[in-house]
This record gives sequence, structure tokens and C-alpha cells, in this order.
Amino acid sequence: MTGAEIRPFRIDVPQADLDDLRDRLTRTRWPDELPGVGWSRGVPVGYLRELADHWRTAYDWRKHEARLNQYPQFTTTVDGANLHFLHVRSPEPQATPLLLIHGWPGSIVEFLEVIGPLTDPAAHAGDPADAFHLVIPSLPGFGFSRPLPDTGWSYGRIAGALVELMGRLGYDRYGVQGDVGAFVAPVVGRQAPGRVVGVHVNALVTFPSGDQNELADLTEAEQQRMARLRHFQDDMMGYATIQGTRPQTLAYALNDSPVGQLAWIVEKFKEWTDPAAELPEDAVDRDHLLTNVSIYWLTGTAGSSASHYYETAHDPTMWAPRERGTVPTGVAVSLTQDVAIRKLAERDHNVVHWSEFDRGGHFAAMEAPEFLVGDVRAFFRTLAER
Repeated sequence: MTGAEIRPFRIDVPQADLDDLRDRLTRTRWPDELPGVGWSRGVPVGYLRELADHWRTAYDWRKHEARLNQYPQFTTTVDGANLHFLHVRSPEPQATPLLLIHGWPGSIVEFLEVIGPLTDPAAHAGDPADAFHLVIPSLPGFGFSRPLPDTGWSYGRIAGALVELMGRLGYDRYGVQGDVGAFVAPVVGRQAPGRVVGVHVNALVTFPSGDQNELADLTEAEQQRMARLRHFQDDMMGYATIQGTRPQTLAYALNDSPVGQLAWIVEKFKEWTDPAAELPEDAVDRDHLLTNVSIYWLTGTAGSSASHYYETAHDPTMWAPRERGTVPTGVAVSLTQDVAIRKLAERDHNVVHWSEFDRGGHFAAMEAPEFLVGDVRAFFRTLAER
């Protein structure tokens, strides 16, 4: 057997691990809480108690494990790392191969609601010409792509592994979509511009260069997005600072306490989903959210997924000047959550498609799957017409 081989994979969590999870949830040592602080200092105890109790008594991992196992899954070794992925081929032979890339605190679970419509549009009131063959990897260090073999898994190295994966699967021309697309997906395009037909991103982050002229003549909506970015940097970056500097120390807490892991992730589903949702499960189905959290817990990848931030923070090429991307790029913007400014996006990427949606937030594939599916179809349809 060689590392380049594609190996069939099936999720089968030992029952002992599920029993251990329930036992740990039962024995949680809950902290005190100051009165009247709500969500301002993190996840409220009352809310998390209820959610953890649902996880312990009502949530059925086996049901959701079976749903994941409905899709063909594989592993292969790329650049020394074990890489797990779903490979769901469309019944349409001329379908466009499409690489779907999750981010933190997501997983392959993010894309479950879009697999059917994207691979088989004819069965979902769509045009067969819009069909895609899907490749959905667990990023190195996330989920079933474990353990990380070494350090240095920056965005560039991850992108290189994904380019290699698509080549092994026989895809010479393909598209890319990602909600961590501000980083990994465009890098895939930069590394393989002759192979990538287009890059579609949501939750794009555009950073000012420091040139004040860049921020002149912003629309009112763009000024609101800049204010949103400043608020994020001033008040919502604690998780990124910890993961970007001391991921191993954090791992001891999250890898030993399922409630700690739950709180660490569910906070982001509160802060990054549509503000109209009072609670995370008002934006994303509660069991869908818990399946995502369960993957982090059951695979023990709190630390290795956090290291993704460490590598980014310590990669000198991350913020270095670079040439503008040449691959056609589509950007989907949440009006309620995103911070993308079009002229800043066009500074860095070859933006040929820009759309805005008025509901949903960072987790578009989970919050507004019908919008994301429609926008992905529309973007790649325009490329086919060129």
C-alpha cells in the first residue's frame, strides 16, 4: 500500500466513546455566573445547561452518523497527513467538479444540506446543467483528518494538499467554494490557476491596506461593514488570539470537557449567525449544530484545529504583498454579518460576480442553503457562458 492510494472510509464511533461523553456531561462542574450579564461575557450558564442536557439525553449520534455514512467517504495520505473527504458524484456525467472547503468551527457537517441540490439539481427543481461532482474534505487537523503529522500547516500548505487531492481524483478542471474562502479557497486558485475554473466564497474578509484613499467614498452599507470589522477586532477576537498563540494549552480544557468544547463552538454560532436569531438553534437546527460539535469532541481535534490559527498567525507570507488573483471569483455577502468591501475584494481577487443576501450569516450552507446553492449555480453558469 502506498500513501497515494484512496482508501474507503466509514464513520464508526466506538460505543464506549459515546458512553464516556454522556458520563462526562452528567458530571459537569458548572461555574458561577454574574447576574444579568447575558451573552456579553460568553455563553450563559442557563442556556448551556439546557443545551448540554439535550446533548446528553435526547441527541442521537448514531442517527447522524448514519446520515453522514450515506455519502461515499475516503481517506488518503497527502504531504504526510491523513486526509478524509466525502466524494459525491453527480448522476449527470458532465457535472463540474467542485471542492467545498469548511472552516473553523465548522466541519463536513456544514455542507449536508447542499449536497443533494448541488449534485442532483434535477431532483431538486433545478437544471441538470448546473450539476456538480462534490469533493468535501475535512481540513488537516479537523474531524477525521487526524492526527496532524507535523507543524507548518498554513493556508498555503493546506491549499497544496487540496490541489494534490483533486489531481488524484482525476479532476483536471474544477471549481472551489469555501466559507473560509477569504484564505484557503483563493490560495487554491493561486496555486493552480490552470486547473481552477472559478472560486466562489462567502464570509469573505477584506482588510484595508492602511492607505486611507482605499476607504474614501464608501457607501453607507460599506461604512457599516467597516464598523462591524472594527467591532470584531476590538471585542470578538479573544478566541483567535488564544488559538493563534497557545493552542496546546487550550486543548487540555476542550479535549477533557465536552461542555467546554460545546461552549467554545456554540459561542460562534451565536455571534456569527443572523442577528435576527435570538439563539443559535434559531439559525441552525439544534441537532445539526450538535453533530458538528460532536465531531470535534469524538475525534479529539480541539487542539489540532486550533493550531490552524497558530500557523496563520506565524506564517510570514500570510500578510506579505502578493499579486492579484487571476481566477474568476464570485463573492456572496451576508448583509447582516459580513465585512467584505467590494473595491478591497477587487484589489486582491478577480471578482466577476457579487451578490448580497439579507438573511443568514457566516454559516451560509447551514443557515441559508437555498441561497448558497442558487448563488453557486449562478456563478458557475456565468463562467460556462464565457
